[in-house]
Amino acid sequence: MDDTKIEKRAGVQATSDRLWELVSDLSRWNEWNPYETEVEGAIAYGGRLSMTEAFPGQPQRQAAAAVAEWRPYVRLVWTENRGFLFRTLRYIDIEELEKGKCIVSSGHKFAGLRGELFHDKHRPALREAHQAIVDGLKTAAET
Repeated sequence: MDDTKIEKRAGVQATSDRLWELVSDLSRWNEWNPYETEVEGAIAYGGRLSMTEAFPGQPQRQAAAAVAEWRPYVRLVWTENRGFLFRTLRYIDIEELEKGKCIVSSGHKFAGLRGELFHDKHRPALREAHQAIVDGLKTAAET
C-alpha cells in the first residue's frame, strides 16, 4: 500500500497572521476553498465543524468533523469518522519561514481499510483539489 497521505504546498508572500486570519474565518472559506464550503463551527478544543464537501469525482455531502488540533498561526486539524473502517484527517499547516514569507499546506490522511481504498481510487482528483485549495489560499492572502 502506498502512503495514504495527500498533501500540496505553496509558497505565499504573506504573514502567518494573514493566513491564519483567512483559515480561522470559517464563514468565508468559500472565498478561497472551492471544495469545502458553508463551513460552520468553532476552532477550539473539542470544537465541531460542519461543512459542505464537494471534492472532484465525488457527490456533494455534508461533513461533520471534530477539531483534533489547532495552533493559531500554525495549524488546523480536523477528523471525521466516515463509517466502518474509514477515518479521515484533514489539515491546513502554515510555516512562516521569515516575516511575510510562508509555506501553506493542505492535506488529507486516510485510515482504515475503506479509507485506504478510497485514497487509491480518488488520489489524482484529490491532489488536484488540494492544489486548488493552497492556490486559492495563496491568492487570497497575497491580495
